[in-house]
Amino acid sequence: MILTTPIWLFALAAISIPVVIHLWNIRPGKTLKVGSIALFTESSPKSSRSFKLMDLLLLLLRCVLLGLLALILATPFWQKQLTTSKAKGWVLIPEGNYSYVKQHYKADLDFYASKGYEYHVFNPSFAKLDTAAVGKTKSDTISDDHLNYWQLVNQLNNTVSPNTPVALFTPNSLSHFSGEKPATSLSLNWHTYTPADSVDTWLAGAWLKANGDIRVVQGTSTPSGTIYQYNDIKNGGQTGSNYQIGVEHGTPVVSFKNSKIAVDTVTKRIAVYADKNALDANYLKAALDAVAQLSQRKTVIRIYNQPEAIPAGQSWLFWLSEKPIEQAIIEKNSNVFCYQGRQAFSVNSWMSNADSYTIKQGLSKIALYKTTSQSPFADAIWTDGFGNGILKKESGKTNVYRFFSRFNPAWNDLVWSEEFPKWLMQLMNTQSFNTIGHDRRALSADQIKPAYVTGTNKLITTPRTAIDLSHYLWLALMVVFFTERWLAHKNKQVLANG
Repeated sequence: MILTTPIWLFALAAISIPVVIHLWNIRPGKTLKVGSIALFTESSPKSSRSFKLMDLLLLLLRCVLLGLLALILATPFWQKQLTTSKAKGWVLIPEGNYSYVKQHYKADLDFYASKGYEYHVFNPSFAKLDTAAVGKTKSDTISDDHLNYWQLVNQLNNTVSPNTPVALFTPNSLSHFSGEKPATSLSLNWHTYTPADSVDTWLAGAWLKANGDIRVVQGTSTPSGTIYQYNDIKNGGQTGSNYQIGVEHGTPVVSFKNSKIAVDTVTKRIAVYADKNALDANYLKAALDAVAQLSQRKTVIRIYNQPEAIPAGQSWLFWLSEKPIEQAIIEKNSNVFCYQGRQAFSVNSWMSNADSYTIKQGLSKIALYKTTSQSPFADAIWTDGFGNGILKKESGKTNVYRFFSRFNPAWNDLVWSEEFPKWLMQLMNTQSFNTIGHDRRALSADQIKPAYVTGTNKLITTPRTAIDLSHYLWLALMVVFFTERWLAHKNKQVLANG
């Protein structure tokens, strides 16, 4: 048995409470009737107490009740070793993709079927599928499951024996892969394919310009990447436009095909806290002005020298100080970009705004001379030539971007590059773009396949399944509780009758 949160076992100390209550049994003295107390001499008052266990069954039930409650809070699971399957191997297919896989990989499926492979659904249950039913599937109803396929492979390591070959058929969509690649000892043959709906066009954003026009951002996502196209709808008309304009609940709305988005009429407010880095602030201010001119969004940019002078509710706050930013200041703004670290490391490298998946979008490389970090990050937005993170994002109610360099020519050539406004525009504008459910970027087979562990480092796993014991413990808890209440009520009636 394994416990998910074993710290709750400290709650077992509560068992001492009913034990102390039962031991501390104060028995009242008896009254003796006599004819006269004239011959009795005065004595000092005495009280008697006796420690004696009463109602042992009731005490036991109360202790068991508290013990069961502590065990439930610890979330226990029972690990059961799976019996070795007689199947020669496994074929795993995501739910809703059966007919597509059958259509494009018929020869492979026929081969695996001839070898006696079992069909299983590729989700956390790994439920067995009826081979005949899969063969008769004519159409798919593909659901947007948002499953992380790398996490499922990690679970598969503890479900299938390393000696059982596994054939896996999945889409290569980027949305199904995040985090670190898994390591596996399985004999895994991973087939990937591009889904049929591999191109998506939608309205990613819309805002009101200073002259009253509406700027619309149309996104197009393909397996090779995502691009954004900017179009303007003239104030007072939509001649030659493919967009439809309407008003819903007092807010202008732009429609295009099956996509609809509200027009942002709020002015973007950007604050820059310079502290002692006035030179950095001037370079950043110039780049932000260029971004505002390119995006044509109503924007107010100001530089502040005192933190208390920064108004709350900023769209972006650039904290260009080596002093740590207070959490209270972070919570007052929507996005915070802050310098991170003080100790500078000299490097001879370059920095790129390409993430680990879309290399083609970050062909530009900026010379890097100094950094305050020499560690890689799983989800770095900007990286150096060694793969170490230069800029990382912490998502939350306030998005916090931690920059491990400086906007200074002594640290890098970013502030002198024409790419500087482009990088900032990509960073700031994409946060307001609607991309959920529209990302069609794809990974290559080499990027998807996990790391294989062989030889002395091979992962030796025994197929096991975890059974949640909480349901059984809750049932036992209810039985013990009602038994304890019935017994306590019964004992009370006996004392009253006595």
